[in-house]
Amino acid sequence: MIVRELRFEGFRNLQSGTLTPVTGVNVLYGDNAQGKTNLLEALWLFTGGKSFRGSRDSELPGFGKEKAHLILTFEAAGRVQEAELTIVRRRQAVLNGVVQPSPSRLAGQFCAVVFSPADLSLVREGPDARRRFLDAAYCQLRPGYIATLSEYHRALAQRNALLKNGPLGLGAEELLDVWDQKLARAGGYILAARRRYTDRLAAAAGALYQGLSGGKEILSLSYRRAGEECGETDSRSVREETEALYRLLCSRRAADQAAGFTTAGPHRDDLIIEINQLPARAFGSQGQQRSAALALKLAEAALLEEATGEKPVALLDDVMSELDAARQDYILNRIEDWQVFITCCEPGTVLRLDRGNRNSRAWSIRAGTLTEEKGENGSVSAFGTGSGGPV
Repeated sequence: MIVRELRFEGFRNLQSGTLTPVTGVNVLYGDNAQGKTNLLEALWLFTGGKSFRGSRDSELPGFGKEKAHLILTFEAAGRVQEAELTIVRRRQAVLNGVVQPSPSRLAGQFCAVVFSPADLSLVREGPDARRRFLDAAYCQLRPGYIATLSEYHRALAQRNALLKNGPLGLGAEELLDVWDQKLARAGGYILAARRRYTDRLAAAAGALYQGLSGGKEILSLSYRRAGEECGETDSRSVREETEALYRLLCSRRAADQAAGFTTAGPHRDDLIIEINQLPARAFGSQGQQRSAALALKLAEAALLEEATGEKPVALLDDVMSELDAARQDYILNRIEDWQVFITCCEPGTVLRLDRGNRNSRAWSIRAGTLTEEKGENGSVSAFGTGSGGPV
């Protein structure tokens, strides 16, 4: 998976321009709030997912701009392809000249993995962050999963609206059962998918964490279903998950009516992360939590490469400054043959990338203006380590 060119107009604070990266390491540097992360966000949107910063589509055009337009030329599946995104209130996607019914149809066509400071706190946050991580990762493996998630959340919203009305009147019980069935059908697929993915993720992340910790600690993952007594290791088929979820929803109707919302289901489940059999969120040190989050993201990338046969594009958003030298070396060694985009304040912080066997290039970004720095052979090594500017 290789980005050949990104053209942008009206996106965030970026001035209209073109990024033509190398196949190795691409460094985007500048002070904070100049637009570095905006470029990574623009690339990420072509995965078919929403902004990794949690922004709405309507927030993506620049201030005072009616729309934003992005064009990505990339190499995948052995050929050069082109995708377009036009963003007004919502995103509209075109792939190889064909209008797509939804931007989510780009999922699986262009694949990337993003590492951001928010990912480094993945372990410390609540269950919602971990559910989003699982779903976003699985969507790139199985693009159709996005539609199932939407179906589930539509049914959940309808069920919750019914519960908020208070005591159920005539006919409401029958209507609640209809939503229970719809919720169970979509939820059963989600539960089975998350469970299968967690099993694979646990094996990959565990091995990666061994490397990050020097073999001194053990990372384990398990999927915990809310409101259910079954063990985290229980594995079920889609049909079994559907039937079990329907029974659970029926059994909790009284509790849900009292609460005014649906108290159990995939929207309340959690990915349990443990280090040496202790919850990482409560007992892990800062270094352990960072290592666990990195292991999760590297495992996501490994599974994506395994499924597609291609290395995803790596987007590293100001994470190097968060890591010690050993962790920097480890993560960069794991993606040594990938196309990488790195944002930082000073290019000197990524000099370790230029080992003489990778092509590299750097751009400065100031007030949304992208400027390619012309050093010796256009490489990052043309920059000094002091001021962060060109020598």
